[in-house]
Amino acid sequence: MSDKRLFELRQLTIRFGAQAAVTALDLHVDRGETVAVVGESGSGKSVSALGALGLLPAGTDIQGERYFDGRDIGHLSPRQWNALRGGQIGFIFQEPMTSLNPLHSVGKQLGETLRLHQGLRGEAARRRIKELLKQVRLPRVEELISAWPHQLSGGQRQRVMIAMAIANDPKLLIADEPTTALDVTVQQEILALLDDLRDRHDMGLLLISHDLNLVRRHADRVVVMRRGERVETGPTPVVFDTPQAAYTRQLIDAIPSGRPTPPEQDGETPLLAADRVSVAFPRPKPFLRPRPPAFVAVEPLSLQLRKGETLGIVGESGSGKTTLASALIRLLPASGEIRFAGQRLDTLSGDALRRQRRGFQIVFQDPYGSLSPRMPVADIISEGLRFHHPELDESTVAERIAEALRDVDLPPDCGDRYPHEFSGGQRQRIAIARALILKPSLLVLDEPTSALDRTVQKQLIELLRNVQARHGLAYLFISHDLAVVRAMAHNILVLKDGKVVEQGECEGLLENPQSAYTRALIDASSLSPP
Repeated sequence: MSDKRLFELRQLTIRFGAQAAVTALDLHVDRGETVAVVGESGSGKSVSALGALGLLPAGTDIQGERYFDGRDIGHLSPRQWNALRGGQIGFIFQEPMTSLNPLHSVGKQLGETLRLHQGLRGEAARRRIKELLKQVRLPRVEELISAWPHQLSGGQRQRVMIAMAIANDPKLLIADEPTTALDVTVQQEILALLDDLRDRHDMGLLLISHDLNLVRRHADRVVVMRRGERVETGPTPVVFDTPQAAYTRQLIDAIPSGRPTPPEQDGETPLLAADRVSVAFPRPKPFLRPRPPAFVAVEPLSLQLRKGETLGIVGESGSGKTTLASALIRLLPASGEIRFAGQRLDTLSGDALRRQRRGFQIVFQDPYGSLSPRMPVADIISEGLRFHHPELDESTVAERIAEALRDVDLPPDCGDRYPHEFSGGQRQRIAIARALILKPSLLVLDEPTSALDRTVQKQLIELLRNVQARHGLAYLFISHDLAVVRAMAHNILVLKDGKVVEQGECEGLLENPQSAYTRALIDASSLSPP
């Protein structure tokens, strides 16, 4: 092994029982180099990294050779693994909400890794924690140290995970979809930060990602995987400009494209109308001191959404996108007037509000977290239907389940299976089917494609456009991916720090933004011509 070589896998094979998840994988990362592993969901990208670092369940069959910094790491003891992981090797996991401990504050979790690997405690640890949070561009550092994971946005949680991974200046950083939950401007900041750390510390970076734009900008070499096997590898410009495998070409071509069907302009009353809606959260009262002013998450704004229309809500992490959408469908308290289907929502409560909820549904960002792991798919999809329509008999419910599954292109016989048996894209389709079964007029889609690879994203966009055209649905579409927004939205509302920066027709706004902030979002997203 050369002195420059930092990490190497030789003929890595991983089996779960009789099922081979990875087959004879060769891969290496040199010092100061970024290697990207790309491929569709289920291709073996994450499993390869987890298996190489001994993070798979006991009983997993792992064959092949694994080397780190000239050392064979294939047969380490638990104590040796604990010293290596988090110290010399940092790992950024894909799902920050499930990777962060919900029972400990951000400061305590960062302090734990500093104490274990560097022996830092007290004020020295606190100074290092503040430095790390600033490094990953998190605001209000003093507040965040004592914050809990559920109080942070998805992007903020991901940045906390990155801070934990780089806390001990690792020689190798494995980043598993590190920008999945981040908006485009923060994506560029985070990758620039990782590039800077790599260059300053001669660190190796193994980047697992489905975002090919990101890979093209930041990786030195690319490894393409499919069904657990390596199908192509080489320098990034060569692989992208002259791919040798048809599968690689398919990945490169899977960019969201097309435009949504224009809604009918019949002058009807807006399906959803908000007038001067704002959201504020009271802060806790300190002991023997006055209560500080409430935190204003969304400043007063107005919007309208008509039947068959999609309004894209874009902005950086923490800009108030999800907060606004949640307030509009009364999942959060808000000030101002909200009308749905001509009726005031903001004045309703109890049974009256529950009856109105049949008309609008939400599809959450994390399909795995929002689906009960203990319920089969048929029960998950029909739960809302049984609640709102208890008068329906079992045969009618079964028909509605089958219809909802057909709407999202899933086979009706999958109803007896559980969420863990499906891919990420399939789980998102299940979540959409659960929303569609009540035949709503409005769907709130909160980052529905953020955790999906490009090929599945493209399929899901086509699905959503077809469902909208078939049923005349209105969408509130929240996303940080402007390529996806362009393919889905008729109009766009741009938020920053809870304020409307600008709003207007999608294509016109993207071609001629009026604010520097919108221009920065567009530049960071590398939008291709429509």
